[in-house]
Amino acid sequence: MVRVLTTEEIAPVTGAITRRFGIHGTDLGILWDNGQGRLLVAFGDTYGAGWGGHGAGPPDGSDWRCNVLAFASNRDLETGLRLDSVVPRADGMAAQFIERDRHVDEHTVIPNSGIAVGGYNYVHYMSVRKWRETGWDTNYAGIAVSADGGDTWTKPPGARWPNSPKGDHPFQICAFAADENHVYLMGTTNGRFGPAYLGKCGRYEVLSPSSYSYWSHNDWVKDPFAATPVMSGPVGEMSVAYNTHFGQWIALHLDEDRAAIVLRWAPELTGPWADGQVVAGANDYPAPYGGYLHPWANDRPDIYFTLSQWGPYNVKLMRTRLKSDAPVTDTV
Repeated sequence: MVRVLTTEEIAPVTGAITRRFGIHGTDLGILWDNGQGRLLVAFGDTYGAGWGGHGAGPPDGSDWRCNVLAFASNRDLETGLRLDSVVPRADGMAAQFIERDRHVDEHTVIPNSGIAVGGYNYVHYMSVRKWRETGWDTNYAGIAVSADGGDTWTKPPGARWPNSPKGDHPFQICAFAADENHVYLMGTTNGRFGPAYLGKCGRYEVLSPSSYSYWSHNDWVKDPFAATPVMSGPVGEMSVAYNTHFGQWIALHLDEDRAAIVLRWAPELTGPWADGQVVAGANDYPAPYGGYLHPWANDRPDIYFTLSQWGPYNVKLMRTRLKSDAPVTDTV
C-alpha cells in the first residue's frame, strides 16, 4: 500500500513571473518530457494584460488564447518549475499552439495530456462545445502532433474520437501512458464525474483511432463503447505514470465529490486501482483541479505535480511525500 504522508507547495509556476510571456492567468500545466531533454508544459485557457484577475474570462479585451505551450529545463524541483520560453506568436508573447476548429460549434480547445514517442510529441485535446454547471460537452477528442520537439503543431483530422449524440463517449478526456510496446489512453467521458477506461495502440499508431483496442471485461476489444471501467469515478483531470521507486502505476486526478486531488495506484494499468487518497483538498487549496505529475520525479518517494485553483486562476508546483508498506521494485 502506498500512503500519502505530507503535501507542500513549492512555488508558483504562473502569474506575475510569467507576464513576460503574456501569461497573466491560466490553468492546468500538463507536463511531459519531449524526448530531447526539455520539459513541455501545456496550459488551458490563457489570459493576458486585460485579464480581470479571477477565474477564466471573459475573453473580450483579455488577450484570450485557448491554450499555450511553454518549455522548461530546471531539474532541481525544490527550486520550482521555471519556464524558459514559450511557443511564441509574432509579438513574442505565448501563442495558441492548438488552433480552434472553425468547422464546428466550438467554444475552446483544451489540452488533456502529452507524451513523446518515437521522435514525435503528441497532445491529447478536447474540442469543447459548451460549458455547463456539471462540467462541459465536447464535440470530439483528438490528438495533435509535433515533429520538431514541440515548436510547431498540427491537428490531423483523422486523429479524432467524435463524441456521441448522448455525450457518453468514454474517451473524451484522456491521459497518456506508455510502456515498451504500447501507448495507452486512460479516458473518461466529458465532464468530471465518470469512471476511467483504458485504451491502447502500438507505439507508432498513436494518430490512428482504428488501431486502438479497449479494455473490456478482461479482454481487448475494438469498440470504445464496449470498454468497461478500470477505475471508479468521479475522475476529473488526470495524469498517469509508472513510478519506478514504488514499482506501481500512479494516477493523480480531481475527485469532484471530495473537492480534492487524489492519488491512486495499481500494479497494472488495468488495475486493480486503489481508492484515492487526498493529496490536496479544498480546505487548504480552495477550488483545486488539475494534478499533473512531473515526469522527472517518477523514481523517488516524493512526487511533484502541478495544481490549478480557480480563484487565483494560476498554477503552482506541489510536492507530496509517499510511503509504501510493501517492498519496492524497479521494473515495469
